[in-house]
Amino acid sequence: MQLPITEHAYFIQGLSTAIAIAIFFILSFFIKKFTRRYAKAAHLSEHRTNLISKYIDIFMTLLFLIVFFAIWGVNKEQLVAVFSTTFAVIGVAFFAQWSILSNITSGIILFFSFPFRIGDFIRIHDKDYPIEAQIEDIKAFHTILRTHEGEMITYPNSLLLQKSISIVSRKPDEKEFYD
Repeated sequence: MQLPITEHAYFIQGLSTAIAIAIFFILSFFIKKFTRRYAKAAHLSEHRTNLISKYIDIFMTLLFLIVFFAIWGVNKEQLVAVFSTTFAVIGVAFFAQWSILSNITSGIILFFSFPFRIGDFIRIHDKDYPIEAQIEDIKAFHTILRTHEGEMITYPNSLLLQKSISIVSRKPDEKEFYD
């Protein structure tokens, strides 16, 4: 038997929700500020920084929804059933399109590990189709390359992590020397 919820309980839940919203906005603001500061210190492109900010927004929204459901006392069994059904459908869709998930994951790995940067000349060691080109842009799903002949190539991020890659320089005077 469930007890009736009083106005006081609604007030507490409403106040808790307002506090949770404020905390999530403040937390999101500081996380994005920290991400932008890190990207600036690491000399990362604005595009890559915006991409990570979008991922942070998605994560924070999902986290807020979980907290919101907890505050309002949603039945855990029903919530688990909804989430498991939703994740099963998403899982089947991603399994059918595994390359999309693979490229997104690779884009995140490239953002944080940055083995090469925009402007670098790279050589992709592929026995069937070797490529030597300059990195024009690194996006969530693919990297845009420009060959010496001016040809634009869209290369999947997952293949960049699977293939052996060398960073090459075009001119000897572009090399950096360290003491």
